Amino acid sequence: MSLAERLGRVQDAIAAAAARSGRSADAVRLVAVTKTIPVETIAEAYTLGVRHFGENRVQEALPKIAALAERGIRPTWHLVGHLQTNKAAAALRSFDILEAVDSLRLAEALSRRSSGAPVRILLEVNVAGEPSKFGFRLDDPAQPFADVVAAIRALPGLVVEGLMTVAPVANDPETVRPVFRRLAELAATHGLAELSMGMTDDFPVAIEEGATIVRIGRAIFGERPPR
Repeated sequence: MSLAERLGRVQDAIAAAAARSGRSADAVRLVAVTKTIPVETIAEAYTLGVRHFGENRVQEALPKIAALAERGIRPTWHLVGHLQTNKAAAALRSFDILEAVDSLRLAEALSRRSSGAPVRILLEVNVAGEPSKFGFRLDDPAQPFADVVAAIRALPGLVVEGLMTVAPVANDPETVRPVFRRLAELAATHGLAELSMGMTDDFPVAIEEGATIVRIGRAIFGERPPR
């Protein structure tokens, strides 16, 4: 199956899930995740109309971003993976939206290094409390999530646009629906508009629960090449 065919299937699935939730497909932003994907393939996706791309690692992303910019291809870049504080400055120079701000310490580092336009961020929430994943925990009595949101919103140079989560891997996406629903409830409580949730295996359910951003790699680009 060609890239155009896979992308078309994803777009159709997004539209169908949005319709089931009473929304337009335009209310859901597709971020094509390009981890391990070569520049030529990213450029092809851009010619097919994709305008938002996501990368997991700053160091892998930088040469791709530069190579595409040399061709005049300047999409909106989302950093969707864990960001180390020592790479904050590089991330700020190259990415438009940082989706995985997962600690107050990281937010403070971004604030200190910010200059010019406000830094657009999402707060990553580990809704399911998985020990193997990053993100703010909702069961941490020493760090209530409401206090975290207030503290980060008070930092100069940052704009908290919404929340992001990575749901547990599940054979049946219905089993992670409560994760998406909980994130949507949190966003509503804090008046946050953006909800980045849903990946290849579960994005229709995430959209039904209110996702405004879905991060999809495999369904668009096929199986990842071996690293």
